Amino acid sequence: MGRSQETFGKKDNEKKRAKKKTEKEERKAERQANAKSGVALEEMFAYVDENGNITSTPPDPTKKRVIKDEDIRISVAKQEDREPEDTLRTGSVTFFNSSKGYGFIKDAQSQESIFVHANALGGITIGENDKVTFEVEMGPKGPNAVRVRLGVPTPPPAAPAE
Repeated sequence: MGRSQETFGKKDNEKKRAKKKTEKEERKAERQANAKSGVALEEMFAYVDENGNITSTPPDPTKKRVIKDEDIRISVAKQEDREPEDTLRTGSVTFFNSSKGYGFIKDAQSQESIFVHANALGGITIGENDKVTFEVEMGPKGPNAVRVRLGVPTPPPAAPAE
């Protein structure tokens, strides 16, 4: 006699598949029964009021403002021209790392900390607490000291009064 083609494992798997199929059909029927059919398009709309808040009510046409095309500006606001500052400044070196090639100078007038790179030193070596004169240029990350020289220049002698 030959063996039956169906084994216990095959029969069990077939029962599981049939059970999953019937559960899926039941869930589908339940979703269809509970679904809102034909939701109106107006119920799905969302509106933005004059303050920029999202609401379900349409805007009041009496509060509508008319804006001229000429009044719309799409650009960066121009910066006002500033007076040219004194280009030559004095200060003292608060920190300088010669191995990394950068440091900071504290401006004597504004007490602002200004970045200085070794390329701006022009071959001189500076250390902490050295008095220096320098010029300031704006870099991508802020003010940078350039054309740094050791020592503070002495002001020219006053002309004798006659």
